[in-house]
Amino acid sequence: MMVSTRGRYALRVMIDLAKQDRGSFIPLKDTAQRQGISEKYLESIVKALTRAGLLEGLRGKGGGYRLTRPAEEYTVYEILKLTEGSLAPVSCLECEGKTCERAAQCPTLPVWQKLDQMIREYFEGITVADLAFGQQEGNDYVI
Repeated sequence: MMVSTRGRYALRVMIDLAKQDRGSFIPLKDTAQRQGISEKYLESIVKALTRAGLLEGLRGKGGGYRLTRPAEEYTVYEILKLTEGSLAPVSCLECEGKTCERAAQCPTLPVWQKLDQMIREYFEGITVADLAFGQQEGNDYVI
């Protein structure tokens, strides 16, 4: 599994917005400038985040984007799953509900299933608030 720039930038946008005034719409150009990311590229990312209900957008003067819920309610897993499509370590685990034809005799399947579970649990345990406002006690990541 490799997280794309799209996934990494989506996290950066969400963190940036969490750090701003929660009631205000933040212009995309301001976020792009703070993050050093092309505004054009961010447009496609925030469009997907807005479509999924993670962000709310407002056009025109005073417009921009803001989070639709508190930063504590967004997990890294939710954002990466949306932007990446799959976080499965191997392709045979990507098809939800569809079992690989070799699953019954695959000696490595339990390894991949455990890794997939570990990835999910790890990313579900980290919120945008954790990343925006610093390390929380008990977490093993450094900000």
